Amino acid sequence: MNYWLMKSEPDVYGWPKLVADKRGRWDGVRNPIARRNLMHMKVGDRAFFYHSNIGKEVVGMMEIAREHYPDPTDKTGKWVAVDVKPLAPAKTPATLAAIKAEPRLKEMALVRYARLSVQPVTPAEWKLVCRMAGLEP
Repeated sequence: MNYWLMKSEPDVYGWPKLVADKRGRWDGVRNPIARRNLMHMKVGDRAFFYHSNIGKEVVGMMEIAREHYPDPTDKTGKWVAVDVKPLAPAKTPATLAAIKAEPRLKEMALVRYARLSVQPVTPAEWKLVCRMAGLEP
């Protein structure tokens, strides 16, 4: 299993909307590195749902429910989407400030490449952020 962190602005598509939908399409990604990360996702992989811009925090855990397919919001045909489903809300959202303050997370993509919207998370980072957010790894 691989682990990921996926960012969305909560006023565009937030955790409560995904929970209400029970399954969502992660689309609109327009960065080549983020696209590559989407293309490496497999059904059953886990991902943190991260609220960007407003909140800047891990608010929940998701599972990849469908591997990459053409993004229906893209008329060029070069971008992809995946489907996700919510697994659990964070008991205590893990803020960007708290993640940056944790020395063991200094190499985490969220800290090093803050603008990347879809990024890998190592197993050690996953366990630590789960602990910070009150999630079961």
